[in-house]
Amino acid sequence: MEDEVMATTNRPPRLLSAEDCVLAVIDVQEKLLPVMENEERVQSNIVRLLQFCRIASIPVLPCEQIKLGSIVEPIRRELGDSAPIRKDCFNCFDSPEFRDRLGALDRRALVVAGIEAHICVSQTAIAGLADYDVHVVADATSSRHAPNIDIASNRLLQAGAVVTSTEMFMFEVLRRAGTDAFRQTIKLVK
Repeated sequence: MEDEVMATTNRPPRLLSAEDCVLAVIDVQEKLLPVMENEERVQSNIVRLLQFCRIASIPVLPCEQIKLGSIVEPIRRELGDSAPIRKDCFNCFDSPEFRDRLGALDRRALVVAGIEAHICVSQTAIAGLADYDVHVVADATSSRHAPNIDIASNRLLQAGAVVTSTEMFMFEVLRRAGTDAFRQTIKLVK
């Protein structure tokens, strides 16, 4: 997969660091999550991502689509004071609030998780490629139908996004064992 990304972007993907990335969690809401493929895995991985972001001091931008209910309770609980960005658009970059909050963070990498993979996640990730290194956490994204998940992953790779996993993201940011952050994170993966 990495060769595909390199061929598309004409440069090798850069490793993420806690200081350079932000996590966008898209539309993991009460009316939407229950009909997703692997809903429990997606919710569990997003919870782990949020716990890791707290450990690594990575900012989080939660988004919720209007009329689909609130972000599900286990994820909402992990968000703490991060107020959701309410939107009626699929591509989060079409939301002025999203663009403003993301721009104010002054980060170079956008990490994306949420639902649906082939709609809001893909549109946001592809739009983000204009200004950010974009990493999509595949095991923390889903759609209602499995084929759409695969199609989204292929489209994202073709567009130049990096498709990663929850653990790949966490350990890429950590870079080394033996730190306090590592000891806290290892509890999330056991």
